[in-house]
Amino acid sequence: MDRRDPQSHPRGGRTHKQNRTTPPHGRGHGDNARERRPQAPGGGFWLYGLHPVEAALANPARRLRRLLVTEEGEATLAARLPQPWAIQPERVERDRLEHMLGRGIVHQGIALQTDPLVAPTLADALKRPGPVLVLDQITDPRNVGAILRSAQAFGAAMVIAQERNAPEEGGALAKAASGALERMPLLRTVNIARALIALKAAGLWVMGLDAAGASFLSRDALGGRRAALVLGAEGEGLRRLTRETCDELVSLPMPGGMESLNVSAAAAVALYEIIR
Repeated sequence: MDRRDPQSHPRGGRTHKQNRTTPPHGRGHGDNARERRPQAPGGGFWLYGLHPVEAALANPARRLRRLLVTEEGEATLAARLPQPWAIQPERVERDRLEHMLGRGIVHQGIALQTDPLVAPTLADALKRPGPVLVLDQITDPRNVGAILRSAQAFGAAMVIAQERNAPEEGGALAKAASGALERMPLLRTVNIARALIALKAAGLWVMGLDAAGASFLSRDALGGRRAALVLGAEGEGLRRLTRETCDELVSLPMPGGMESLNVSAAAAVALYEIIR
């Protein structure tokens, strides 16, 4: 594994330095990747960009507070989602959005102040068909967003992340998810190992994606069982207790000789293999 790339994911997650201590709320490894989401006056946070805001406006479960648009942004949004919208837009200049969100943010002239979504219970989410993805302390919001997008594309039932040492719902995560945050349940758990035990009790076969896996991930080997796929943190891989709680450890075949994939890329490849 290349230690210089904090987003690299060795064949789905080799574990290094398993006893490393991480302070609460992700302020150890991966802290630079955590999103400092802009706080909105009056509470909530800002989503930005065409696809995240379009999906949020179409989601009846969203509590909407304010919709700020430039003239160009309003026209772009209206071309995809005809008005009237669930909230009245406020016309602003681009400079105001950049001052509010930060320069360098690709907002496309659209920003929506909203509250976090209320996640369903595990029992309700398991009523949805498809595999389950479990994220073991993945801290980069862009990776989590991309994983949500792949989960939606390949028909997963839900994504489970840890309550701490994982990014909050926010603009960067939603932008990478490209609308999937509104459609794919994102559940939070205090203890990943206990969540895996609950999935096992519900009849799922829990597989940890790890370079040291004894076998390659294969849909045929599942034998019709419903799968839960566990992905380890960027750079660190699966933690010891997480590995020990899995039913088996599997890896991705890489005949091209590469040693690692980004964790979101590994998730997409693994999901495709499971559902193909």
